[in-house]
Amino acid sequence: METGNLTIIKDFVLLGLSGSAEQQHFLSVLFLCMYLITISGNMLIILVVGFDFHLHLPMYFFLSNLAFVDICFTSTTIPQMIVNIVTDTQTISFIGCLSQLFFFISFVNMDSLLLCVMAYDRYVAICRPLHYTAIMNLPFCVQLVAGLWIVTYLHALLHTLLMAHLYFCASNIIHHFFCDLNPLLKLSCSDISLNVMVIFIVGGLFALTPLICILISYGLIFSTILKITSTQGKQKAFSTCGCHLSVVVLFYGTASAVYFTPSSSFTPESDTLLAIMYTVVTPMVNPFIYSLRNNDMKRTLQKMLCKDLHF
Repeated sequence: METGNLTIIKDFVLLGLSGSAEQQHFLSVLFLCMYLITISGNMLIILVVGFDFHLHLPMYFFLSNLAFVDICFTSTTIPQMIVNIVTDTQTISFIGCLSQLFFFISFVNMDSLLLCVMAYDRYVAICRPLHYTAIMNLPFCVQLVAGLWIVTYLHALLHTLLMAHLYFCASNIIHHFFCDLNPLLKLSCSDISLNVMVIFIVGGLFALTPLICILISYGLIFSTILKITSTQGKQKAFSTCGCHLSVVVLFYGTASAVYFTPSSSFTPESDTLLAIMYTVVTPMVNPFIYSLRNNDMKRTLQKMLCKDLHF
């Protein structure tokens, strides 16, 4: 569409991953397998938690919510990328791009906030065990998760509305496999100072606050664990935190490489590969971390398998 001497772009081209036709077909199969593993693994966590009433605890309530968010997280980007590779159609509409941006921001923030809440849950369980049932009761947990959803949707809506008011008139080629904030801002021919300020202030608040809370929680947890005299007690306390801490390191390690490293340090191709680690690989391996390192999850899985074999 033309406005004066400007041609306003209404469609974008997602370059995705470059390569030959054979490489593209291989990538489509690879990402489809990874997507199916992600969906299956996280659905299994939800089913396991629902199957065993012994797992109807705040820790596993938050874990099942995290699994649901990971399913939505990957579903926001991967199916679109697979369709683009298979059909060789890299175009996405402006509305479709904004919709993808909205849901991506929502789910990535929800992932981060849930990890923060889970760290707080472990802090209360280990540092204030006598008050655990009074603090982490079911109504409070449900209200907390509902509040987090509202906050993340409002945050995503803010960025999406600010992006919707920008003009794109230079290039419509996005050097990425999905619509993210930074690649879109680079294409805009409008004044993006307000967008950058909001990303810096509000986005920074959403990124750093959960991480700081997680670090403080685990600092207090480790301080409490070191005061435990028995070796068995220390091992039990560490085992309850090991799975969650592994996921935290994996999530924030890959995310920081994408968003907290100067953009001049990487080429568009390396940025895309890092984003794949962050948006595809992390949600895929989370179920394996919780299933293989959590004894309660393993016991419930064995019960489910034995029940299926019995019938």
